[in-house]
Order: sequence, then C-alpha cells, then structure tokens
Amino acid sequence: MMDPSFLTSTREAYIMGTLLAVGVGGFFGAIARFVTVNWVTQYELAIGGIVMPYGTLAVNVIGSFLLAVFAALVEHHFQPPDHVRLLIATGFFGAFTTFSTFANEGLAMLSIGNWRTALFYIAITNVLCLMGAALGFFVIGRLLPNA
Repeated sequence: MMDPSFLTSTREAYIMGTLLAVGVGGFFGAIARFVTVNWVTQYELAIGGIVMPYGTLAVNVIGSFLLAVFAALVEHHFQPPDHVRLLIATGFFGAFTTFSTFANEGLAMLSIGNWRTALFYIAITNVLCLMGAALGFFVIGRLLPNA
C-alpha cells in the first residue's frame, strides 16, 4: 500500500511548481511591460492631438495579439506541459498586459473631466485588443492551417 504522505508531497510539489512557473513568467512579463511602456512613452505621443496613455494601450494590444497566437498554437498545433502554458499565458501575459492600469487611467481621465479622451481611450483599447486577438488567431490559422 502507498504511503499517504507521498500523495501530499506530490501535490505540494505540483502546486509549488505551478506557482514557480507563474511567478517566473510574471517576473519576465512585468519587466517586458515596464520596458515597452517606457519605450512608447518616451516619445510623448499626441496622435491627432489626443494625449493618452499610449504605453498601456501598446502593451494591451501587443499582449492580446501574442496571447491569441499562443492560444491558437496550443489549441490546434501543440500541447505544452501545464507548467509551460502557465508560465507563458498566465505568468508572462498576465503581467505584460494590464487591465487594472487601463481602468485606473480611464477613470483618472474621467475624474478630471476629460470625457472625450477617456471614452475614446476606453473604446479604442477594447476595439484594438479584440482586433489584436482576432488577428493572432487568424495569423496562426493562415500560417499553419493543417498542422
């Protein structure tokens, strides 16, 4: 008969491995977000006279596209181990993209009465992120249709 402590230690090891995978992915995702946001904001963009948090917009659109690419690959072409999927999808892209910052920036614009810019930012973020995700699935479908 199997020692019950083996099951506990195996479960604990699985949980620790899962947490480690998400944490490592999150570490690199957060750094990638920091670098990307700072790179975009160094140009102090005012596209069409509209000043918005373009860095946050950029990471959310890029992240939506790349997460969809990864999801399409996982769904149709390969099955990575759970810890790899968690490292990339949950850890990296969870930290790279940032809904909370998007929400706070939108609310900050609303709170100072910048309604048009805030509503444009909220709308364009949602539209571009959905388009980015759709494009990610489309690209993989076209590049690897029968794999």
